[in-house]
Amino acid sequence: MDKTTRSRRAIRLARKIPPGNILDGLEHATALDRPIRVIAKAVRRKLGPGPVRDLLHGVPIGHPLHPSLATITIGCWVGAAVVDWADADERASQVLVAAGLGTALPAVAAGLTDWSTLHREQQRVGFVHALTNATATGLYTASLLLRMAGKDRAGRLLSFAGLGAAFGGAYLGGHLAYRQAAGANHAESLSHLVPLGWHDLCALKDLPNGRPVTRRLGYIDLFVLRLGDGVSVLADRCAHLAGPLHQGRLVMEEGEACVVCPWHGSVFRVSDGTVAHGPATARQPAFQTRLRRDGIVQVRPAP
Repeated sequence: MDKTTRSRRAIRLARKIPPGNILDGLEHATALDRPIRVIAKAVRRKLGPGPVRDLLHGVPIGHPLHPSLATITIGCWVGAAVVDWADADERASQVLVAAGLGTALPAVAAGLTDWSTLHREQQRVGFVHALTNATATGLYTASLLLRMAGKDRAGRLLSFAGLGAAFGGAYLGGHLAYRQAAGANHAESLSHLVPLGWHDLCALKDLPNGRPVTRRLGYIDLFVLRLGDGVSVLADRCAHLAGPLHQGRLVMEEGEACVVCPWHGSVFRVSDGTVAHGPATARQPAFQTRLRRDGIVQVRPAP
């Protein structure tokens, strides 16, 4: 095969690969907004603030819970497909399908919880992602019922169809995670952006007492809160979806001052940036502070 022929084949193959912006239209599909508003509001109202919502967001483990559970579900269903393809033990296929369905329920609960606090463009893709996965779950449920009734061939066919739907849902989930950065940490990685050592920030007298403000360190926006002679400093961009923390309100959680993100309600302790309540799961980067004799506040990234 000469070089020209190989080049032509490579061009034809490249044309068959879907473009990277194939889902841009879905992100702007405003026709989905009405059901999205209704469902998202119902989910937020049903859960409310509290430990259950934090658990479903993944606050205790430090990252979203939904992807981990979804991986287990799809892994079980892929295992069932391999067993079916090899024409092996039907009992093993039933167990794997059932295990996938069992983990799908908490995965759906965690996914809905995360989805209800996303931006609208993300929610549009997530809505179709949920519908696709619901289709996969329905097909696998029917497959399991047919297998238990002794109709193995029909059950296998539905399983393969369900796996195709699950892969479609996974593609949409990948777009949400890697293209739209849903679930990613949106706070600045300050340890890589700020040089070592102490840096002058501002004069203590220029900071209002008890009211958060924003100040810049180089090109980084910081949340700054003065309480008396003490100053707490965090990255200003919320780890959840980059909301401006300095515009949030202050609350007390277990005797500690916290800031509530004005966009989606994540709560961070101002002393060290730890997450008090989700939807954020990543700690807000914090700074150590000290006061020079001339009243200048100095900061450096906390270890």
